Amino acid sequence: MRISGSPYGVSLGPDNALWFTTVEAGAVGRYRDGAVRTYPLDPPGGQPTVIVPGPGESMWFSEFRGNRIGRITAAGEITWFPAESPYGLTTGPDGALWFTELQAGRIGRLAGNGSIARYPAAGTPSMITTGSDNALWYTLNQGNAIGRTDLAGAATVYPLPTDQAMPVGITPGPDGALWFVEIGAGQIGRIGIDGEITEFPLPDRSAKPHAIIAAPDGALWFTEWATSRLGRITLAGEITETELSGAEPHGVAVGPDGALWVAMESGSLERIPL
Repeated sequence: MRISGSPYGVSLGPDNALWFTTVEAGAVGRYRDGAVRTYPLDPPGGQPTVIVPGPGESMWFSEFRGNRIGRITAAGEITWFPAESPYGLTTGPDGALWFTELQAGRIGRLAGNGSIARYPAAGTPSMITTGSDNALWYTLNQGNAIGRTDLAGAATVYPLPTDQAMPVGITPGPDGALWFVEIGAGQIGRIGIDGEITEFPLPDRSAKPHAIIAAPDGALWFTEWATSRLGRITLAGEITETELSGAEPHGVAVGPDGALWVAMESGSLERIPL
């Protein structure tokens, strides 16, 4: 499905629609039942990137250059919250929205009353998710590590075995561990809540894996930004790949139809049946 404006993030919303960001056009889009509706942002140059379902039965998205986080309802009403270079977003076990401030080197917590608490996370924190231990886990892209922050703000850092791995996407796996991608090393990583790390090299180490999710088939699926492929890795580490139409795949999500949907920055949302 053609989408103008360079689609970047994509996620399934509480309204059973697919929501996505267009980083070049500066807009948020909604796709359901064959119809696309676009909500232009003002100003348009904030570069909306990550989008996730969050508190208030709404979608939340980050504007990395706009220095703000947006909340959009199913009716298209947008509320803004200030943040410094925000990128990754997730709903925490406490019901608050947690986010990364990539250039500022911090993890933030946005409470329901709009107040924000911040905790240091040196090393360019990128994507963030909630682990099976009810803590926040995130990739430290330039710190070459995985970080963990509990609800009190206490942090632990786990260095990666491979130098210059540059981790980006991270997701909880069906095995209770966290799975992540190493865009610099061309590997998939797994970290248990005990901190033990295992790395799985891709067939093409120059593939630049970017985003990763757990899918209903019990495996992890990830985008390969440099090769225009979608990868799949089992819990045993077996890797297979699917060719995609277009170029520069970024976000990936499971849609309301049970298929995988990939945001291609070249201008489309690609559907891949499981």
